[in-house]
Amino acid sequence: MSTAAATKTNILNFTPAVARDRLAAFLKRIGQPAYRANQVMQHLWQKPAASFEAMSNLPKALREALAEEFELPRLELAARQKSKDGTEKFLFRLADNESIETVAIPDGDRMTLCISSQAGCALQCAFCATGAMGFRRNLSVSEIAGQVREMRLLDPPINITNVVFMGMGEPLMNWKAVDPSLTILNDPDGLGIGARHITVSTVGVLPGIIALGERPEQFRLAISVHAPSDGLRRELMPINTKYPLADVIEAAKAFDRRVTFEYVMLGGVNDGEEHAIQLAQLANECRAFVNLIPLHPGGAQGFTPSSSNRIHDFARQLKAKKVEVAIRKSRGVDIAAACGQLRVERDGGRPPAGAKDHGDVQVA
Repeated sequence: MSTAAATKTNILNFTPAVARDRLAAFLKRIGQPAYRANQVMQHLWQKPAASFEAMSNLPKALREALAEEFELPRLELAARQKSKDGTEKFLFRLADNESIETVAIPDGDRMTLCISSQAGCALQCAFCATGAMGFRRNLSVSEIAGQVREMRLLDPPINITNVVFMGMGEPLMNWKAVDPSLTILNDPDGLGIGARHITVSTVGVLPGIIALGERPEQFRLAISVHAPSDGLRRELMPINTKYPLADVIEAAKAFDRRVTFEYVMLGGVNDGEEHAIQLAQLANECRAFVNLIPLHPGGAQGFTPSSSNRIHDFARQLKAKKVEVAIRKSRGVDIAAACGQLRVERDGGRPPAGAKDHGDVQVA
């Protein structure tokens, strides 16, 4: 890599306000009119350009100057699969040859993009394909928000209406990058997606829940519960040792917006009547909505999915306890849409690693 290339500034790593300031200072320095900053800004996120050269409303000399000063990194599309139900899965290769997954899920007039926040995951949840591959690294701001940007750069583009941080990784253990990414996703000068259409899912990383709750925007919070007691949750999710269920529920009660509980249904493990009773008590404590998730067989790591009848019985038991509940549709089964499956298929796994082994893993 040349010295010039090494010193280029990744303009996509900044929130729109900071990017605008950087561009304005650069344009002033090279004697260009201030209005050019607005022209460049619209090509970052709103109507993204694949390169500075592709910004055809700018003079050629300015495009060349911008390309010498800044970079607009792309996520390389390594694989794309489409399910018979319309779900599409994307495997993106990163600059250091790591890869991440992104899933686009159509539902009526909504198109939800499930994005990743880390390459791999350090948490080792027993039933998760991503956890089986181990932790690689945190994603940068441009790699997180860039997953939505890449949807707009497709031909034809995919118009994303909703974003969920439910892909690879634990977003609240990469708060340093997720925080500005949320701004880019929501800002009208960024991707312009309404805050109520953006959901951050966490296993219950308490500092991150607090930090998310302190933001003024109405971002949604989903908590991966998956077991209604500390004993069982420790078996399924080792993070429960650090963040016990009672503390997670207290944080959910303090969060000033409605919380969703995510609950993967594991046959004979967490789908009994006693589990429904315990889960209903937790949900009622913090007025949570419960999302029951059929386990993707391909991502099961030796677990058996609960039967459809068992899931519906479980839902009825929750409703009887005055809990609002929904059963998530199982999507993309024919394309291995469970998070991490495509990544493992293409690249194989490495031994899982704990968060303590990685200085790169951090919380708010």
